[in-house]
Amino acid sequence: MTTTPLGAPVLQVRDLGVDFAVNKKWVPAAVGLNFDVAAGEVLAIVGESGSGKSVTSMAILDLLPKNARITGSVRLKGEELRGASASRLRHIRGNDIAMIFQEPMTALNPVYTIGFQIVETLRLHSALSPDQAKQRALELLEMVELPDPAKAYRSYPHQLSGGQRQRAMIAQSLACDPALLIADEPTTALDVTVQAEILDLMRNLRDSLNSAVILITHDMGVVADLADRIAVMRRGVVVEMGTSQDIFGNPRHAYTQELLAAVPHLGGAEIDITAALVQATGAESLVHDVTAEALKQRELENARRAEITQRKEREEAMAASRETPILELVDVAIEYPKQGRMPAFRAVEGAHLVVRPGEVVGLVGESGSGKTTIGRAAVGLLPIAAGKLTVAGVDMSKHDRRAMGQLRRKVGMVFQDPASSLNPRLPIGESIGEPMFLAGVAKGAALQRKIEDLLDQVELPRNYRNRFPHELSGGQKQRVGIARALSLSPELLVADEPTSALDVSVQAHVLDLLQQLQAELKFACLFVTHDLAVVDLLAHRIAVMERGHIVEQGTRDAILRSPQEAYTQRLIAAVPLPNPEKQRERRELRALLLEEHARTAS
Repeated sequence: MTTTPLGAPVLQVRDLGVDFAVNKKWVPAAVGLNFDVAAGEVLAIVGESGSGKSVTSMAILDLLPKNARITGSVRLKGEELRGASASRLRHIRGNDIAMIFQEPMTALNPVYTIGFQIVETLRLHSALSPDQAKQRALELLEMVELPDPAKAYRSYPHQLSGGQRQRAMIAQSLACDPALLIADEPTTALDVTVQAEILDLMRNLRDSLNSAVILITHDMGVVADLADRIAVMRRGVVVEMGTSQDIFGNPRHAYTQELLAAVPHLGGAEIDITAALVQATGAESLVHDVTAEALKQRELENARRAEITQRKEREEAMAASRETPILELVDVAIEYPKQGRMPAFRAVEGAHLVVRPGEVVGLVGESGSGKTTIGRAAVGLLPIAAGKLTVAGVDMSKHDRRAMGQLRRKVGMVFQDPASSLNPRLPIGESIGEPMFLAGVAKGAALQRKIEDLLDQVELPRNYRNRFPHELSGGQKQRVGIARALSLSPELLVADEPTSALDVSVQAHVLDLLQQLQAELKFACLFVTHDLAVVDLLAHRIAVMERGHIVEQGTRDAILRSPQEAYTQRLIAAVPLPNPEKQRERRELRALLLEEHARTAS
């Protein structure tokens, strides 16, 4: 365990600069950075992709490629790291500084067990025998609260869930009791409940180990949950730095204000979801910070908006009930067939769901709940095992080739990762036009005009048609994915986590675009996500999935403001709020809900 006194500076960075050699010119990626991180403190470095956050962490560890030039001073516990020998830096990495990466599946070696990789780290940095290293590895796996440390020790990375892999990587990072822990987007790839568990774990470890922590993220809810101080970066420069309360309560720089304004709030500015949850779960007497007077005031504020919303929803529901559904699931079961020794797995059971013309239905739940499975079945990528599935008047229950041909012109899909869903060898104009050409909708000059119209709709310049995917940013690639999905004027659009890989400001632009297009083109949309704040922004109705079953569905306000199922209540309570005080209330409420769930389950 580190011996640095609480509050003493562990890391001191002075005038740190990073430049990259590009086409025989030095291009700055970080300029004149100055910050300290004390023992037991969390410094969050926030900003959009390309702002220099990850480059800064790599410069501290001296892990940048050969075309990088690093200037300035980096001192760890008083020792200057700039200019240190390669052998000294190897000793410091892992021993004094450890890193938690964004995607554990790529950071962990897939051909070695979790236990082997932790033992390897321990024996590389300390004089432990194999038996001692194994015992220490099991202690570390227990420390990160894996349910069965012995089983995790023997498991390969692919045999663990995303949250379990992240815990295993944290255990490996903590193997040598580092003085400084750098966490680079540690929760971005995780669903909301697993994210809450990892944040609780990191908070507990920070308190027990007294390590300094640098948290690199674009998720302002995560920052509010964990950070003591915040550095806001833009284009390689720290534009604002202060305590968590100062940055969230009184942001001074225009960019910080824009960043916070772009964060989707669950419930919006008018509704306090924590108070609604407290009322729905009957926890008023347990959450001491939510007083009866405050609840009454919040209830009055909420009532005005709720009355208007409910009246509008009743009118919409009456009109929608008279329309034929675009997507209808009646008692649907979906299973993955047997593969080798792996038995058939039923991923969805007894699902009832309706999406009507012009309606956006949010399908939410944890990873593995079956929501993506329903989305894939809706576009004909998976057959159903039982029940009836109808899409745009096509009965998909038989899954025959003729039905598939009819369906493909009536549905479109926007995928989670725009980079992997576009052909890297095709210019984006060809990617957008390909579905129309193959369907015989248009060719020649007419096809080119339609491609231009689609680029206009997704607000991309027409001259981008000749660019390749690698020449576009993440947000621009997702716009191309949306244009391609809309190219055949589908009656149903299935959006599978379309914004989860994007920065908060880019996400806001893509969501605005989706809202505009849906309002203009009136297509039905099944929006699959684990981000409840995004669903609150877009959806008319919400369906909640748990372990293959739709456990609750209803209007947006009914599900988010007055959830009836305990699972839905826990899901909402796990959403981090971009407000330190409200996030503390939410965290306490979630702990109470989990205690109640454990008590009823036993």
